[in-house]
Formats: sequence, C-alpha cells, structure tokens
Amino acid sequence: MIETRQITKSLGDKLVLRGVDLSVKRGEAVALLGSNGAGKSTWLKIAAGLLQPTSGEVVINSQVMKKEDYTNRKLIGYLGHRSFLYEAFTSIENLQFFARLYNIANPDERINHLIDAVGLSFFKHEPVRLFSRGMIQRLAIARSLLHDPEILLLDEPHTGLDQQGVAFLNELLLKLKTIGVTLIMVTHDFYQINGVCDRAVVLKKGKISQDENIVGRPVEWIQTLYAGKEITC
Repeated sequence: MIETRQITKSLGDKLVLRGVDLSVKRGEAVALLGSNGAGKSTWLKIAAGLLQPTSGEVVINSQVMKKEDYTNRKLIGYLGHRSFLYEAFTSIENLQFFARLYNIANPDERINHLIDAVGLSFFKHEPVRLFSRGMIQRLAIARSLLHDPEILLLDEPHTGLDQQGVAFLNELLLKLKTIGVTLIMVTHDFYQINGVCDRAVVLKKGKISQDENIVGRPVEWIQTLYAGKEITC
C-alpha cells in the first residue's frame, strides 16, 4: 500500500534519516516508535508528501509519488502536531474550508457526521479559539478524515485527549482498520498502541533498529523492544 525506499533526509548538517526502508500493507496498523530526534515525525511528513526527502522515494500502490502527485496525496490523511485549523472559524466552517480544498461535492452530510463522531455536536457553531486542547485535537482528527483517506498518518494522535477521547480514538482507529484503511502512528504511548497496532517499528538515529509483530504481546514486551534489549518469545 505505502512504502519508503532508502529514504534519507538532511536538515542543515544533520542527517535525520539514513536510508529508511519501510513497507506497510493495506489495512495494517503500524506504530512508529523512537526517542526524540530519532526521525519519526520527519519520516511521517515525507510519507505524507509534506516534506521532500534528500534521497529515496515514497511509493503508494506501486507508484512512485512525485512532487506534484495530487492523485496519490488525496489518498492520505495526515494529523500532525499542528491542527491546521483556523481559530476564527467554527467547527463546521473549518471543515467546509477543507472540503473545498479537496473538491468534495456536497460535503455537509459528511461534515456533520464527522463532527458528531468526534463528540463536538454541541460545539459545531462555536469558534475554535474557545476550544480546549482536547477539543482542537478532536476536530483535527475529523479534518484528517474528511476526504475519506485510504492511508492515515498520525503524529501522537492521543495528545490532549481525556480518557473518553482516547477511548473514542482507539475505537475509531479499529473501525478504520476493518474497512481496510492503513494506519501509521508515531507515538510514545505503548499502552494505546497495544490494542490497535499490528507492528511496532523502532527508529534509532534515523535508521530502523527493530520491526516486530506485536499482536498479543504485553506492553512490557513492547517496552523491551523500544529499549533495544534482547527479547524472548
């Protein structure tokens, strides 16, 4: 579904990514782990087409993604550290704006469905500047799903969410998996990936150091994988 081949990225005189080969199948959920500065967010931005690699290529459905490849980019939903929301707009106005960017015809039903799905139905006409951090995150999740993407790239998606929000997000991600959406999630929260993700990929100093199936594994096993220690079955 999506893969990166020998991706490198230099920022100034620092080599952030060092030949990352990663392939994720349709409907698979992968957690991208690593310490701060390991290159996780940089890889995610390159996979989303928001950042150009220094070398290497991104491949979606066996097609190399080019700089002006808007067809394949429409297959991708991206949730980063920035919400990309406009504070003066309401929830509905924000999603209407992005619907126009994606050329979504008659988006009102989709917009209202997503606002209800993320638990903001009572705030759909309130400006985002009045929202809490968790409410902004919920609306940003709705924004990333607006165009019904086949690939969802998430950078620490549980940030700012309360327990109810975390449970809602995990339930939503599991539903997306059942319909074949491919998920790649950058996170430091081992407990949240344990029930959602199929694989854990650990980046260390810009390279993949571990790539393991985590289905049925306890959280402690994932922590050991992250730490790079010898693991036993």
